[in-house]
Amino acid sequence: MRVRRLAAWTALPLAVTLGLAACGSGGDGGSGSGGSGSAVSIQIGEPQHLVPTNTTETSGSQVLAGLFSPLVDYDAQNKPYEVAAESVTSSDNKVWTIKLKDGFTFHNGEKVTSEDYINAWNYGAYAPNGQGGSYFFEKIDGYQDLQGDKPKAKEMSGLKKVDDLTFQVTLSAPYIDFKTMLGYNAFYPLPDAAFSAPGVLKDSYEQAPIGQGPFKMKGTWQHDSKIDVERYDAYPGEKPKVNAVEFRVYQQLTAAYADVLADNLDVLPTIPTESLSTAPTDLGDRYQTSPMSSFQFLAFPTFDKNFSNPDVRKAISMAIDRDEITKSIFKNSQQPARSFVSPVLPGYRENTAGAAGEFNPTEAKKLYQAAGGPSKIVISYNGDGGHKDWVDATANQLKANLGVDVVGSAEPKFADLLTKVEKKQPVGMFRLGWVMDYPSMEDYLGPLYSTNGSSNYYGYSNPEFDRLVKEGSAAPTQEEAIKKYQQAEDILAKDMPVIPLRFGENVFGHSTKVSHVEMDLFQRVNLVKIEATS
Repeated sequence: MRVRRLAAWTALPLAVTLGLAACGSGGDGGSGSGGSGSAVSIQIGEPQHLVPTNTTETSGSQVLAGLFSPLVDYDAQNKPYEVAAESVTSSDNKVWTIKLKDGFTFHNGEKVTSEDYINAWNYGAYAPNGQGGSYFFEKIDGYQDLQGDKPKAKEMSGLKKVDDLTFQVTLSAPYIDFKTMLGYNAFYPLPDAAFSAPGVLKDSYEQAPIGQGPFKMKGTWQHDSKIDVERYDAYPGEKPKVNAVEFRVYQQLTAAYADVLADNLDVLPTIPTESLSTAPTDLGDRYQTSPMSSFQFLAFPTFDKNFSNPDVRKAISMAIDRDEITKSIFKNSQQPARSFVSPVLPGYRENTAGAAGEFNPTEAKKLYQAAGGPSKIVISYNGDGGHKDWVDATANQLKANLGVDVVGSAEPKFADLLTKVEKKQPVGMFRLGWVMDYPSMEDYLGPLYSTNGSSNYYGYSNPEFDRLVKEGSAAPTQEEAIKKYQQAEDILAKDMPVIPLRFGENVFGHSTKVSHVEMDLFQRVNLVKIEATS
């Protein structure tokens, strides 16, 4: 089963949100001299990869956001608008024509053409290449021929060059949000210089990726230490206000936080949990928050007879006081969730879980006993993600409100937990999370709850839900699509395969040496807007 941002973008950023960063060490220094010749430093974790089709976590995505320019980005209403694309059009939502803006060049001087997108996408989709973002191409005609140990083909039949700046994409079925998808980093192009032979990526490429974005690599990836990039003056889009960025890898967020306070680090994208109560005073107006798309939830193994009854699942949900945990553990840096899609999305509705999302311990206990809930509940979670405090608090609430034995059980790594779940080994309830790939309700519904969803780890299946999501994807207008998606979400409220817990927010801080620090819904710093002030 493929893993989308469930494992990477959620395991890593939520691990960071809750006080854990990737390997590495901090350093001294900070901003350079002020003005247009300045450099800024930003904390990241050690990326897993820096190949666009293999980068599925926030730290790698943050670096790539500087090195590449997407076909589309999103406006304040989360609607896609063209960046590297001149236009993205379709008359039937199945055959799409992408016309590129003229004037984009790769950092080695190569002119960006339609073939650079076709070659990159085919490389990403070809199963033997083992790219983590391969599934993003599954809607394109011919994708299945590139799958398996011995694929039938190396190129998707749905990709066709029209001219040097135009290519056509034919999907296997209409999909209204295809243009929206194109903002994701899997759809970046690759230059000829990235390949040693057709379809064969150079081993060295990942150590110094060549993109077509506002910044270019300065040297090579210094693993567990830093990645330096500098402004690419030939970039035809909006120019950065600084001439260089140092992405600095830290092992502990507490060390990064100390460096921000000392003006030795410019931007900390996530305030550590233990500093949330003091950060507003420590940083003053340099403590900031903004919307983010993460969704934290508890999942049920619906194939386990202990949790196969929806009433058991609803009772457990009703016995959890989301507001109290959000206040006491997270210092109100997140918000309680009672719906299945993020508030940042068009189509979001409050409290779609209905009564099951409201804290009602008296009714919860009655319902739980009537439904024959188990006498002991285990809540499994990844121990490398900093989740212990809130899991323990949740367990204590369930003990008190349901009168049953509840324990938290930590697996060493997120991958260990997923392996057990995939093998249907007993794990009890288990913690999961999600960060959207692109702003669409379908991205929260299809992968997580469809019968064959790429991140449906709980065995949930409802044919009516599947039908509504499929109809929404094929709808001719956004309004009709949202209506179908909302009907599908209403089915989740009846079945409760998972318990919505919290929606995340960006909670970040910066030094006195920078201004105009903005973060997007994907937990990335806007590298074009940031300015050095001294």
